[in-house]
This record gives sequence, C-alpha cells and structure tokens, in this order.
Amino acid sequence: MYRKELYLYHKDTPIKVIVRNYNKDDFQALIDIQRKSFPPPFPSELLWNEEQLTNHITLFPEGALCVEIDGELAGSMTGLLVDFNPSNPIHTWEEITDSGYIRNHNPGGNTLYVVDICVKPSYRMLDLGKLLMQSMYDVVLHKGLDRLLGGGRMPGYHKVSNEMSPEDYVENVLSGEMRDPVISFLLRCGRTPVTLVENYLEDEESLNYGFLMEWKNPFKTFKEE
Repeated sequence: MYRKELYLYHKDTPIKVIVRNYNKDDFQALIDIQRKSFPPPFPSELLWNEEQLTNHITLFPEGALCVEIDGELAGSMTGLLVDFNPSNPIHTWEEITDSGYIRNHNPGGNTLYVVDICVKPSYRMLDLGKLLMQSMYDVVLHKGLDRLLGGGRMPGYHKVSNEMSPEDYVENVLSGEMRDPVISFLLRCGRTPVTLVENYLEDEESLNYGFLMEWKNPFKTFKEE
C-alpha cells in the first residue's frame, strides 16, 4: 500500500502533507471534496457515491489515493488498470471507467487510467493536484506499467467555441497562446498530448470534448512515433 510524507510550502511556512490510500472511513470526506471541487454546471450525477468508492478500494486499492493535512482530507485521485492500444485510442470516459464503478478493472492491463482527480478549493494554493499526479506516477513505476493516461476536461473552451474549433483551441493551449484550467495544469504535471475526443464526457463547459494526455514510464522503451 502507498504512504508518503513530505512538506510543502505556503509562502514561507512548511506544511506537512501525507499521501496515502483512502479507505471506507474516508468516504464522506471524499464525497464532500467532490461537491466543493465540481460545483454546477458540472453534472451532480457524476459525483462519487459510496458504491463507486467501495469498488475503488476493493478492486484496485493501489489506485485510490488521497492527500491529508492535519487530519483533514484535502484531495483525492483514483485510477484503474486498462489494456490500452495507442493505435486505437478513441473511447469515452463512461466506457473506459465503467462510469466510475471500475468493474472493468484489468489487473493485467498495461496502463493506469485516471478516473478522477480533485482538490478542495481552499487547499489549491499548495499544488496538491500536482502532488497527487506525481504520486500516481509512482504507482505506474511500482507496477511496471507503460503509462498513465486520462482525458482532461477543456472547461475554457465554451468561452471561445464560437471563434475556433476544439482542435484550434487545444493547439493554442499547447503553444502557450491560451490557458485552460485543466489542460494547462496537466501539462505542468508532465502529461503529453495523445488525441482529442468528441463526446468524451458530459460536460457543458467543455462542450463534451476531452483531451487525452499521457505520462509514459521513462524506464520503458517505446517505438518512435
């Protein structure tokens, strides 16, 4: 099981942080974090329920991580293992995560797929999302997987959708001409582009688009693309 202790700084003050696997005692706190992290218009039916969380800690506990500060949960990240074929990358979030229930978790899969990551707004100044992402990279290395993969929302796209295509929007974010709250965050975490997916997730702000991004295991050898 996973447990990591370290200090992060807020201004000049060191703050002790623990990243660990979450468990049943954490469920209500995890649900509360989601409510605060994904307010409307994010669909409330996509927020965690206890059955999903039970599956996470039962089917793939190594992929159920949370971050704790002074005994309070401040964020979480969840994944499952899938067998991903880079030559056939298109899928929806519902298909590949079993709508968050992960009953399709494949213990022999080659890829750790991100189901969700969220951080309580009051703690976001500490870069806990980046810490959780890096902790999940640890899981990729520990299990000898090929990559971490996930679809990022594009919540900034709705503001410019009348002016540009989603492809152009992504290119502008990648070039640094524009900033997207999620895609830009994932780039800072070390994720790299895979492909744009239409109807990836029900999300009004992204116009249902998702941008697949990966982190490849640096100890693996891949054919040149």
